[in-house]
Amino acid sequence: MKYTAEDIRNALENHELTTYYQPQYDTINGQMKSAEALVRWIKPDGTVISPFFFIPVAEESDLIMEIDWYVTELVCKTLVKQNMMPQFPISVNFSRRHIQEELFAEKLSALVDKYDLLHPLIEVEITESAMIGDEEKILEWIVSIRNAGFKVAIDDFGSGLSSLQFVKDVPADVLKIDKSLLSRNCEDEKERIVLESIFTFAHRLNINTVAEGVETKEQLGFLRSCDCNRIQGYLYARPMPEEEYLKLCYEHKVVEEATDILQSQSAAGTMNLLINAIFRKYPLVIFINLTRNSFYMMAYDNFTTTSCPSAGIFDELIVHGASTMHPDDREIFDTTFNRTKLIEDYYSGIQTERLVTRQLGDDGIYRRVEIVDYFVKSNYSEDIIAITLCENLPDEQETIDEIEADIKKLSELNVTDIMTIIKKHLIMNN
Repeated sequence: MKYTAEDIRNALENHELTTYYQPQYDTINGQMKSAEALVRWIKPDGTVISPFFFIPVAEESDLIMEIDWYVTELVCKTLVKQNMMPQFPISVNFSRRHIQEELFAEKLSALVDKYDLLHPLIEVEITESAMIGDEEKILEWIVSIRNAGFKVAIDDFGSGLSSLQFVKDVPADVLKIDKSLLSRNCEDEKERIVLESIFTFAHRLNINTVAEGVETKEQLGFLRSCDCNRIQGYLYARPMPEEEYLKLCYEHKVVEEATDILQSQSAAGTMNLLINAIFRKYPLVIFINLTRNSFYMMAYDNFTTTSCPSAGIFDELIVHGASTMHPDDREIFDTTFNRTKLIEDYYSGIQTERLVTRQLGDDGIYRRVEIVDYFVKSNYSEDIIAITLCENLPDEQETIDEIEADIKKLSELNVTDIMTIIKKHLIMNN
C-alpha cells in the first residue's frame, strides 16, 4: 500500500509512530554498548508498518524533520527510564534537510537538556549519501553538533557513494559500515580486502566503527580480526520495542574486562598498538618495493619535514630526499640509498642500512635525522621489500649543552658525594 504525506502526518499527530531499538555490541567480548533508534508505524489494529513504506514519502517534504524531532524526544524519554539501570548511548537518524535548519545544535541541546540528559548519550546519525554536495555547509553543521557535546555517525558507509577524501575532512566520531559490504559473508577475498582497508583507515583517523547487518558467525569472526569496534545485526538482536529494550538494559551486567587487555585484543588491534608505539620513536615510516621501484609512506605530523610525497616511484623519492639534505650530506645520502645499491646489498646478505644526516625542516633549519633501512621478506612474492624508519635526533648543540650542564652539576659536588654515587652504582650493577 502506498501512503500519502497526509496519512503519515495523521499517524504522527495520533502518536502512532514509535521507536524500536536495535542494540550494538562490542565485537570482541559481545557486551552491549549502545543502540540505534528506528522508527515504526503501529496502526490501531496492531499492524507494524516498516519505515521503508513511509519514510521516502516523508523525505519529500519537511515532514521528515518533524518525524526526526519526534523520534528524538521519544529517545530522550527512553533514556530517562534508564535512570536506575545502565544508560547506553542511542543513535538517532536525521535527514539531510536538517543541515539547512537554523540553530540545529541549539535546538537539539535544548531538547536533551529538557530531560536532564548528558549530551554524549545522543548520537546524531546521517547517511553517507546525504553528505554529497555543499560540503562546506555540512562540515559547519557537524562541527556545531560536536561542539555541543553530541557524537556524529556516518551511516551506510560503502553503500555506493563513498568518498575517502570527505571522510578524512569530516570530524565524525563513528563510521557505520553498510551491510552490503558483508553480502558475500566475508568469504570473498576482494570483500575482505575492502573491509580491512576501511577499518585500517578508520582506526588511523581515530574513528570508531560499527558493522551493520551482521548475521553470521563467519562475518563476526572476520570483523573481530579487523578490529571493528561494534556490531549491529540479527546475529545478536533484532530491532525491538521499548519495553523489551529496557528489559535488556536492566538485565545487562557489566562484565569485568580481562586482567590483561591484550587477551581481549584482536590481532589487528594488537598490531595497531604496535604501530602507535613505533610512531612515538619513528614519526616517518616508509614501505619500499625495490623490485617494482615503488614506495608508500606512513607519517605523523611531528617529523622534521612534511614535504615528502606519500607514495610513488622510489627513485624519485631519493632525488627529492637528497634535495632536502644539507649540501655536504647529499652525496652520501644518494650513495647509501640508491636503489641499485640497495638491491646489491640485499643479495650480498646485508640486513640493514643506516645513516645519520642533516635534513632541512619545514621551518628552514637543518636538523639531524637517523635513517635506517631494514630488508624484510614478503610471504606473498619474491619482490625485494625494505622498511625505512626515520627518527629525529637531538640537535648537536643541545647535546653539548646537556653534557656541559651535567659536568657543572658534578663539579658542584664534593669528593665524598661523588664517591658515594659511584659506590651506589657499583652495588646496583653487581
